[in-house]
Amino acid sequence: MKKSFQIEKSKVQRKRHIAKTITWRIVGSLDTLMLATFFSGSFEIGGWIAITEVITKTILYYLHERVWYSYNWETKNKKRHLSKTISWRFIGTLDTLLLSWVFTGSPLTGVKIITGELITKMLLYYLHERAWYASNWGVIKTED
Repeated sequence: MKKSFQIEKSKVQRKRHIAKTITWRIVGSLDTLMLATFFSGSFEIGGWIAITEVITKTILYYLHERVWYSYNWETKNKKRHLSKTISWRFIGTLDTLLLSWVFTGSPLTGVKIITGELITKMLLYYLHERAWYASNWGVIKTED
């Protein structure tokens, strides 16, 4: 006797994308503050970079989430999370490099900051994605 299984479809509410954006921005900005302060030697410069990032990266992250949501890729897939991690890190790294260069006046300091972030943020973002995957908040399960 064959058992039949029904695959549940889910609808993700925008509030989930907004909440993910906010939680990631908190984690990401704290990481940037620590790295920018360390490499620039100034808490003030590190603070300006981190504060400015709140604006630029919040917008960029929300757009990133919406683009990934539009792809019809199985969501229960670690490869998807890894791909999202890499695409977001590319966007985030470019943003941090430009902001660091503007605030420090030194492209070398910007490179030092983004080099540190390549390590810390990849790990933090992957863990953030996995934590949100485990949460059903903002997900509405619908039946065919």
